Amino acid sequence: MDPTQPAPPPPPPPGGPQPQGWPAPGPYTSPGMPYAAGPYGPPGGPGPGPGPYGQPPRTTNGLAVGSLVSGIVCCLPPLGLILGLVALPQIRKRGQAGKGFAIAGIALSALSCLLLVLGLVTGGFSSAWGGFKEGFDEASRSKSPFSLRTGQCFTDHGKRKDYTTEVTVVDCARPHDGEVTGDFEVAGFDAWPGEDAIDAIAEQRCEAVNLAYAMDTWAIPQDVWLFYYLPSDRSWKVGDRTVTCALATEKKPFSGSLRSDATTLSGDQTYFLTSVNPIETAVHREPDPEEEDFEADRAWAGRVLTAIEVAHTGLGRRSWPGASAEPVAAFRKDLAEASKRWRELVTAADADAYGEAYDAAYDALPDSTGARAALGLTVTPPGGPDTSA
Repeated sequence: MDPTQPAPPPPPPPGGPQPQGWPAPGPYTSPGMPYAAGPYGPPGGPGPGPGPYGQPPRTTNGLAVGSLVSGIVCCLPPLGLILGLVALPQIRKRGQAGKGFAIAGIALSALSCLLLVLGLVTGGFSSAWGGFKEGFDEASRSKSPFSLRTGQCFTDHGKRKDYTTEVTVVDCARPHDGEVTGDFEVAGFDAWPGEDAIDAIAEQRCEAVNLAYAMDTWAIPQDVWLFYYLPSDRSWKVGDRTVTCALATEKKPFSGSLRSDATTLSGDQTYFLTSVNPIETAVHREPDPEEEDFEADRAWAGRVLTAIEVAHTGLGRRSWPGASAEPVAAFRKDLAEASKRWRELVTAADADAYGEAYDAAYDALPDSTGARAALGLTVTPPGGPDTSA
């Protein structure tokens, strides 16, 4: 040693503090302990060292999941049972998770299979399926009124308000609020013309549509009237121009179809109604008596007279078969007499003369019940015992 250098300090006692304050080796830093190695294993090691973060993740068996899902939704119960039984040995062999899923799927599927068998044996499944199918069918029939088609009967959930958005199509044999008689497209307007303008068009056009659809007007219940669905200003903007015509009620629903046209009537029935119905239509369009408009009243009487004479001529041009020939001939004779009385009304000189001739003309309207009965048409008018044409 160099005598000029100070002597080194004495060595520390065993177990005392180390130089630079490093602790003595302890049990957690000893070679070979689990946490002594770095995160990627010992230096030069082949890969991840031991410990939970070094193991591959544990997967869940897919068949077990499928078994549980099939059992929960009761979809093909045998499938869920089979999937669960196949999944259990796979889980044991592969060390996978999902044993609980498989067991639950097996249990639920077995229960579903049991219920299915009981339902088939007792008929309960058939009844439940029938109820489900009926509800599904009814839901599928709910639609906009503008998707209705001619001949369909419906219930109106909006009780026939101006812009009903949902109706349900039902069998015409069941109680319903209305029956579609046809539709038409509004034309002649580039922009929205307003509800009043479309309403006026609809009233006139739908009346003709209804008369063509339900020619046997006496078969229409008393509380069933002309009705129609109009496009709104909003639907008009997206191209809606359809007016849907119907016969509908705001009171008690009715049952049975009102259709009586060439698709349901014979040729003789159709010809008779085509000849006679204009008389009924003209009579029902009588002006309001309270307005006391002589010229309007006389013009109306002229339209009734024309309808009577056209019917008389038309019915005489056809050969009526069998038992209908005599009743139709008698009806034509009554039409000829009615023509005389209505001509007196049309040629009245003034309002007083018109008033004097009015009752006789109205009473002369012939009774068509005999001819209707012979032709197999409705013989009782919806308004009651009045049997005028």
